[in-house]
Amino acid sequence: MDINTIQKKMESIKENVNKVIVGKVEVIDLLLTSLLANGHVLLEDVPGTGKTMLAKALSKSLAAHFKRIQFTPDLLPSDITGLNYYNQKQGEFLFREGPVFTNILLADEINRATPRTQSSLLECMEEKQITIDGETRLLSKPFLVIATQNPVETAGTFPLPEAQLDRFLLKIHMGFPPFEDEVAILNRFLLANPLEDIIPVCEKEELLIMQEVVKSVYIHPALMEYMIKIVQKTRNHNAISLGVSPRGSLGLLRSSQAYAAIKGYNFVTPEIIQYMAPLCLGHRLVLKATPLKESATNELLKGILTEVAVPTEDFSRR
Repeated sequence: MDINTIQKKMESIKENVNKVIVGKVEVIDLLLTSLLANGHVLLEDVPGTGKTMLAKALSKSLAAHFKRIQFTPDLLPSDITGLNYYNQKQGEFLFREGPVFTNILLADEINRATPRTQSSLLECMEEKQITIDGETRLLSKPFLVIATQNPVETAGTFPLPEAQLDRFLLKIHMGFPPFEDEVAILNRFLLANPLEDIIPVCEKEELLIMQEVVKSVYIHPALMEYMIKIVQKTRNHNAISLGVSPRGSLGLLRSSQAYAAIKGYNFVTPEIIQYMAPLCLGHRLVLKATPLKESATNELLKGILTEVAVPTEDFSRR
């Protein structure tokens, strides 16, 4: 399998999702980037912008298992991971799998759960496994967490801790649709729900192969140094108390490779790194003091990107 084949397969998935989601071409590209890079994605925006619908459309486009968890304050860790229970009929303890044992997990309104429940996702998101009562169980491949959260409500919500945010490859905002797209949404959903008509266009086995092939997308050594310079700038900035971790550096590498493949390139360019950096690094930063964290973080990263010199090599040459 080569990059052209991967691009065509991703285009077929995008066409499928576009039957439901109107106008969000770049958002879909970024979601597929996370999928190809074997990373998780955090969708943040106000209610009703299509976050859950987007996750469902993607899952139905893949011949993979899909489960959804509606996060609430009374949700327990065992409601996510599963638990051992005593079966009186069989006279022994049995394990009941939780919804995390799937391929695509929709964690809806993740910030409504308590920190204790949120932390139950840490192991499975990073290590693709769950440890319960001292026994470790591996999760199925592929495994993708699509989490949604609402940024406007604070009552009854618990901000995601830094350790949890660091496990998301990308943080994506949906945004309101423009006038023409919103009219198209009304027409598309006037008589029926197009989500019901979506059929899978990609097998799990194909996706696993593509995830491995994407790792071979060439990235010039000068560009790897460029990424590290950006990351290290975040660690030494006066306005940032906690910069990007090595996990973030690797995430920027993998997401840049995956995005290049989706666009049909077999090598990474500086423009791709500059585009992916705010999406991949922004949610990993902890600022010292600001009431407008999201906008302030974006401005800081823009400033860092202008300060770091861009390499001028032939990036397609090995």
